[in-house]
Amino acid sequence: MKVLVTGGAGFIGSHLSERLLARGDEVTVLDNFNDFYDPAIKRRNASALAAAGQGARIVEGDIRDQGLVQGLFDEGEFDAVAHLAAMAGVRPSLDDPLLYEEVNVRGTLILLEQIRRHEGQRFVFASSSSVYGGNDAVPFKETDDIPRPVSPYAATKRAGELMAYTHHHLYGIPTTCLRFFTVYGPRQRPEMAIHKFVRAILAGEPLPFFGDGSSRRDYTYVDDIVDGVVAAIDRCAGYEIYNLGESATTSLAELVGLIGEVCGREPVIDRRPVQPGDVEVTYADVSKARAGLGYDPKTTVRDGLERFLAWYHSSRRQA
Repeated sequence: MKVLVTGGAGFIGSHLSERLLARGDEVTVLDNFNDFYDPAIKRRNASALAAAGQGARIVEGDIRDQGLVQGLFDEGEFDAVAHLAAMAGVRPSLDDPLLYEEVNVRGTLILLEQIRRHEGQRFVFASSSSVYGGNDAVPFKETDDIPRPVSPYAATKRAGELMAYTHHHLYGIPTTCLRFFTVYGPRQRPEMAIHKFVRAILAGEPLPFFGDGSSRRDYTYVDDIVDGVVAAIDRCAGYEIYNLGESATTSLAELVGLIGEVCGREPVIDRRPVQPGDVEVTYADVSKARAGLGYDPKTTVRDGLERFLAWYHSSRRQA
């Protein structure tokens, strides 16, 4: 299978590209290596992908560049597009909502228009649990009414789902939208909570602790997420939305305690107020993904944290 992975040099994208290459797929990675975090991290990911096995084709470019994207599709003859490229993060989206709209909405539409021109391609879209907003009904189900996103990031991800449905409806594009729930693991972005907390605890520095510690997240290990994405690529048909989470929650206080235990250090807490755009809980009902994709997350938070810590030490030695 020939697969285009947008954002394929990033955290989840590099893991997905690695998995696809390992099973013999032809992978083209499209990434703009922007400076949302250190581009050198993504370039290391891309170099490893280019060198792995048959190797991925790495294309440096932006999904907003219509000419580049059209040329890529005209020569690529892709069977599937896994669209992971996006401006990420709830809090940063509050500072620059126009950029988030331009990349996450317009960029997605540019890809969909090229898929429309090239019949027979499947579209798998990386959405987010943030689309559920401050939903009071837990666990979150794909059938929940979600009219009130509470951040620009969430609004752009919901817009991507809706545009994907419109193109499916009009042009018959097989489409699957995947709502990721708080993904963590090796290569996680440096500004994300677990990476930031591990770094602070090992350095003996205070870690930012927002609210009273009761907020809960459905932390999902990256290998489990990739299992779901690969299954979605293989089984993509019609139009479907699936939650990909762990179907369990961990409070912020519990998470910090666990990280302290696996690091063997006592966390130093820097208490701060709840941030705008944050929600009290994310909690995935994954019964639809189990039935439709064979999705079966297995990694406990403790096991995932231990694997992350091992990777963190290894990456520091190699830096």
